[in-house]
Amino acid sequence: MIITSQLPHPIITFTRRHSPPPIFSSPHSPNTDQILLRTHNAKSTSILFQTNNKNHPHVEILNLLELSKRTPQFPGSISPPSSDIINSNEEDYDYDVILRALEVRRQVTLEIFKDVMRKNKFGITYVNNLSQSLFPHFIDYLMIQAASMKQLPEFSNSSFNVRAKTCIESLNVVPLIRWLKHNGLSYPQIGKLICSSKGNIESIRSTADWLKSIHVSGRFIGVALLKAGENVLERSTIELDEIVWYLEKVGVKREWMGYVVSRCPELLSFSMDELKTRTDFYFDMGMNEKDFGTMVFDFPKVLGFYSLDEMNQKVAYLKEFGLGNEDVGRLLAFRPQLMGCSIEERWKPLVKYLYYLGISRDGMRRILTTKPMVFCFDLESNIVQKVQFFRDIGVQEKGIASMLVKFPSLLTYSLYKKIRPVVCTKTLKFFVIR
Repeated sequence: MIITSQLPHPIITFTRRHSPPPIFSSPHSPNTDQILLRTHNAKSTSILFQTNNKNHPHVEILNLLELSKRTPQFPGSISPPSSDIINSNEEDYDYDVILRALEVRRQVTLEIFKDVMRKNKFGITYVNNLSQSLFPHFIDYLMIQAASMKQLPEFSNSSFNVRAKTCIESLNVVPLIRWLKHNGLSYPQIGKLICSSKGNIESIRSTADWLKSIHVSGRFIGVALLKAGENVLERSTIELDEIVWYLEKVGVKREWMGYVVSRCPELLSFSMDELKTRTDFYFDMGMNEKDFGTMVFDFPKVLGFYSLDEMNQKVAYLKEFGLGNEDVGRLLAFRPQLMGCSIEERWKPLVKYLYYLGISRDGMRRILTTKPMVFCFDLESNIVQKVQFFRDIGVQEKGIASMLVKFPSLLTYSLYKKIRPVVCTKTLKFFVIR
């Protein structure tokens, strides 16, 4: 203490000549000689140093706090603990942290993809709808590819956003989406097609170029790619050329190939053994190459759309009318649309209705062989209305049955454009003459 007396009022000043008292550990601690300097939270820290138990929860918390923090690479990222902490307490590690981090990274990848699409002048609504159709399969593929690019020397110091954008640009997926949209595919179809490629976007382009080479028109290319099946994108052009060459060999002309493939793209997914089995199914019924080729051109689904079991069931049902194997072959060559009719929903109700009209099995066989298209018509909206018209003009039940057996073409005429105008004209002439 120093007193200054020369001033009117003496001023007393104090000088601090001692340092802050050291904080000793508790007297109950085994090591009483340890001295801790006064720091922030020194009291709580000293309590942690008093215990020798390394597995104490407070010690683990302190170790976590002393870890060097990793700077997040993108907004919302979660920095997991270091590998030392995970290995020291592997059983108790919370894997939900990893799942949350993956979900955040997935959402970031989705936003990067949307941003790239918007910069290429796609509408906001279209971008959002397409992104949802690509989520999560293709978005996960982009995320994995962007993460793996970290191992490349040129991207070792790049952020995840840069790597994700580079991955999207290298795949050329945006020009492909624009081309598919230009060819009439909706965003669910585009999303399904890109996801089915399993990241091999180039396979879509190569297969589309091959379809153009066989004269598949632009508006059918995307539909053909979508309906041909997932394995068609994994096939080489050599395998696809082999299918076309075989179809040409059995009677399908080269100039017909684009029309056939566009109407039945399932043909491209068959193996050569399965394709030969299907063609032999028709050749065993007495068809020649000319009849087979025209049949496939008239109705391409007759070869590749239906299963072999379904085809065998329909042939067996047609044989119940008293037709032989070659008769069924000629019938299908003349009217292949019969193979597209359902037995339960189309044929059995028609047979039952004709039976109640008084038409025998031989009469039904005559109708089937003369006008097979009758067995493709809808019963309620077509045949029933025409029969009811014949009743309304006074034709008896037996007369209707006999008339339909002798002139089955009556059932193929339009009721309002052909049958009714002709009947009304004949009736009018009859009354005028009388």
